[in-house]
Amino acid sequence: MGLLSTFIVAVVLLTFVLSSCLYMDSQETDIYRGNKCTMPPESRFDCARDRVLSERECKERGCCYAPLPDSAGPPWCFYPSLYPGYKMGPFTPTTRGQAATLTRANPSYLPRDISTLSLEVTEETAGCLHLTLKDPSSQRYEVKLPAGVPLSRAATHDALYTTEYQPDPFGFIVRRKSNGKVIMNTTVAPLLFADQYLQLSTTLASSLVSGLGEHYTSLLLDLNWTSLTLWNRDMAPHADANLYGSHPFYIVQEEDGLAHGVFLLNSNAIEVILQPTPALTWVSTGGVLDLYIFLGPDPQSVTRQYLQVIGYPMMPPYWSLGFHLCRWGYTTTNTTRRVAQRMHNANFPLDVQWNDLDYANKRRIFTFDPWRFGDLPEMVEEFHARGMKYILILDPGISSTSRPGTYPPFDDGLKRDVFIKNATGHILIGKVWPGPTAFPDFTNPETRQWWEDWIRDFHSKVPVDGLWIFVSLTVIQTGVVGGQLNSGTLCMSAQQKLSTHYNLHNMYGLTEAYATYRALTTVRAKRPFVLSRSSYPGIGRFSGVWTGDVRSDWEQLRYSIPAVLQFSLFGVPLVGADICGFGGNTTEELCVRWMQLGAFYPFMRNHNDKPNAPQEPYVFGQRAQAAMRSAVNLRYSLLPFLYTLFHRAHTSADTVARPLFMEFPSDPNCQTIDQQFLWGSSLLISPVLEQGAVELAAYLPPALGTGQPFYSKGQYLLLPAPLDTINIHVREGHIIPQQEPALTTTASRRNAFSLTVALSAGGWAWGDLFWDDGDSLDTYELGNYCYITFIAGQIVSDPLRLNGALDGLVLGGLRVFGVPSPPRYVLANGDKVRDFTYRSDTKVSSVLALPMSKVFTVQWAL
Repeated sequence: MGLLSTFIVAVVLLTFVLSSCLYMDSQETDIYRGNKCTMPPESRFDCARDRVLSERECKERGCCYAPLPDSAGPPWCFYPSLYPGYKMGPFTPTTRGQAATLTRANPSYLPRDISTLSLEVTEETAGCLHLTLKDPSSQRYEVKLPAGVPLSRAATHDALYTTEYQPDPFGFIVRRKSNGKVIMNTTVAPLLFADQYLQLSTTLASSLVSGLGEHYTSLLLDLNWTSLTLWNRDMAPHADANLYGSHPFYIVQEEDGLAHGVFLLNSNAIEVILQPTPALTWVSTGGVLDLYIFLGPDPQSVTRQYLQVIGYPMMPPYWSLGFHLCRWGYTTTNTTRRVAQRMHNANFPLDVQWNDLDYANKRRIFTFDPWRFGDLPEMVEEFHARGMKYILILDPGISSTSRPGTYPPFDDGLKRDVFIKNATGHILIGKVWPGPTAFPDFTNPETRQWWEDWIRDFHSKVPVDGLWIFVSLTVIQTGVVGGQLNSGTLCMSAQQKLSTHYNLHNMYGLTEAYATYRALTTVRAKRPFVLSRSSYPGIGRFSGVWTGDVRSDWEQLRYSIPAVLQFSLFGVPLVGADICGFGGNTTEELCVRWMQLGAFYPFMRNHNDKPNAPQEPYVFGQRAQAAMRSAVNLRYSLLPFLYTLFHRAHTSADTVARPLFMEFPSDPNCQTIDQQFLWGSSLLISPVLEQGAVELAAYLPPALGTGQPFYSKGQYLLLPAPLDTINIHVREGHIIPQQEPALTTTASRRNAFSLTVALSAGGWAWGDLFWDDGDSLDTYELGNYCYITFIAGQIVSDPLRLNGALDGLVLGGLRVFGVPSPPRYVLANGDKVRDFTYRSDTKVSSVLALPMSKVFTVQWAL
C-alpha cells in the first residue's frame, strides 16, 4: 500500500468492526448470479483501497473476489457494476447554478460515513464546469484560494460540454459537446464519503495523462496500476515517492488535438490511483470534493482555464532571469566575494549571488554571523555597485531556546502569538537547523505582519533583493494522528488559525510564499523575487520553484525536463533544477550538458551541496568553460524574448517552457516527447542528455526550421551535437528579439538589440517585445511599459505603446533566414544598407543603428 492507504489503516480502520458490513449472503449471491462481477481485469475498481481483505471480508462488503496471478496488478476484490451508493434527488436552482441532495439508505463499509451530501453544479464558463460534493450538516475544511481571474458565466447553449446524471447509484458523465467524447464517467465505481475517506473514480478519455505532481516521472504518467501520493515531503527526487509539492490537477490529450483537464481543489492528503482502463480514482483523507473540469478544447486553453481558477503567475524582475550561483558551503563573505569575482574574471555572466544558511548566526534567521559574515551588508552593497543582486535563504524555523531578550524574532513572535500550537494549545516545538524551533502560522494575519516586520528590520541592515524560502517542518514529538503523514513534518493535530495542520499541511509553502511576497512588495517597493521548494496550486502568483535536491547524474538531468514542464502546466513558469546537480559530485561532461540545458530552464541556478566537489563554471577545463560560456551568453542574448514570454504568462496565462504537445496537439509524435521542449511557440530546445553523445536524434515538428532552407513536415533528424553545441531551432513565421549579452542584465539591458527572423515558406513572420524598467511593480497594470510588434515580408516595427524605457536603445543587427536568393540591396528606412551579407544558408545579416522607440522598416530587393 502507499502512504495514504497506510494512513487510512492507522487512523480510520482500527475501529472498524465486521458488524458494520452491509451486504448479506442473499445479496452477494444475486451479484454473482447476475454476472455483475464479470469484467476485464483492467476495468476493475478496487474495493479494498483501505486495507487487504480476505475473500470473506470482500464479499461481506458486497464486492467481487477473483484472484489473479499478479498481485501487483488488477485488484482481487473489486466493485460489481451498479454497486449500491447514494441516490440523487431532483435539481433545484441556486444563485450559482443548481443543487441536489444525495442520500444513501444504508451506510457504506467506512466508519463515520456521511449519509447525506449536497451536490452543487455551476457552469462557470463555456469551458469550465464546477461540481462540489460536501456534507451539508457539518462544516468541513474547504480550500479558499486567493481570487483568481474573474470568470464570466456562459450561456448554457455556449457550453463545450453536456452533463448526464445517473440517479441511483449516483454518478455523472461529462461529454464534449462537439463530438460526444466522454470526458468523465463516475458511474463506473461508487462514490464514498466518510469523515476521513473520500473516493471518486472516473474513466479517462485516453491514456495520455500528465500532471498530478510533484513526482519523479516522465511527462506522461504510467497508468499501469500506479498509485501517486499528493503529500508535501522534504524528499530528494526519486521514483515512487511523494515529493515537495501537491498539485491535484491533470490534463488529458484526446483525439484530433483536443484536450481537457480536471482539478480537485482539496488540500488534504490525496492518493490518485491510475489504471489501464484507462481510469483514475481520487482518494482524499478529508475536506470536500470540489472538482473543476476544463474543456479546453486545446491544451493551451486547458492551462489557461485552470489558471483562471488558481490565478495567473507573477511577473518576475528582469534580473531574476539571469544566471544565479549558490552553494551550501560559501562559509564567509570573503569566500562569497571570491566566487563572484572569479565568475566575472572568467567572463561568465552572473546576475545573482546567493548564500545558504552559512550566513546566519547559529543558523537563526534574521541574523548574520558576526565573525564569518560580519561585513555582509558591505558585501551586498558591493554587489549592487557592480550591477548584481543578492539573495539568501530564510527558513521558517524560529529558534526557541535562546535566552529571553537575545533573539527578538522569537520573543516578538511569542508576544504576538504567531506560532503553530499543539493539540493542548501550547506552542509546538520542532527541530530544524537551529535546533528546537517554533513554526510561524502563515494563515494568521498577525503572523504575516510579524513576518513583514522582521523582513523589514533585516532588510534595513542587509538590503537583499529576494528571498529563498525553505520549508522543512520537523517535530520532536511524534505520532499524534498516526500513520506516516507526520513523518518528517508537524503533528497532524497541530493547530493553525485557519484549521488543523491535518488540513493545511500541503499549503504551508503556499502561505509562506504569499507572506514573503507581500512583505517584500511592501519593504522594497519593487517587484519581489521569492523562490520556494514546497508548492500547491496558486503558488506561481507569488513565487518561483526549484525542483529540489537532484543528484549529479545523467538520469536526473533527463528527468529535470518533465519536472520543469509539469510546473508549467501547474501555473509556475519560473522554475528550474539545480544545474549540475545538488547532491554528489558532477563530472565535467555532465556539468557542461547540464549548463546547456539549464540555460533554457526559465529559472537558471547552479546550486551545490556542502560536501561535494566544486562545480562553479570556472573550475573546469578551458574547453568546458568555453561551452558553458557560450550557453550562458546565448541565454542572455535571448532574455528580451524570454521576458516577453513571462509577460504573456502573467497577463494571458501562456506557458513559457512548453511541452511539444501544447503547441502541436494534432501531431501524434509530439504527444509523448519530454526530452525536448519549447520556449513559447518559437524556439525548440533539443539538449544532449546521454553521456558521451556527440549527435542527437531530435524531432522537428512541422514548420520548425534548421537554419537551412528546410521546412520540416514533422520528422526526426540526426543532428551534430559536439560538447560545445546545444541544438536550438526557430519556428518558421517567427521573429525573436535579442540583445547583446553582458556580464549582468544591468549592463546587457543597455546594449543594442537584434532580431532573428525565420521566414515562413510564404515569406512572412511575426514577433513582439515587452519592455519596461524590469523592476517596478505593476508596470503592465499601470500602463508603464513599451510594447512593439515586428512583422515581415519586409521587416516593420510597430511601437504600440511607449513609455521611455527604450529611449536611447537601437536595433543594431538583423538576421533573416529563408531569403531564397541574394538581395540586390537592403534598405533601412529607405536608405541603402552598406554592411549586409548573404550566405548559402539563406541568411541575410545586416548591421544597423535604428532607434527601437520609433517605427522602422527594413526591406530587400531580390
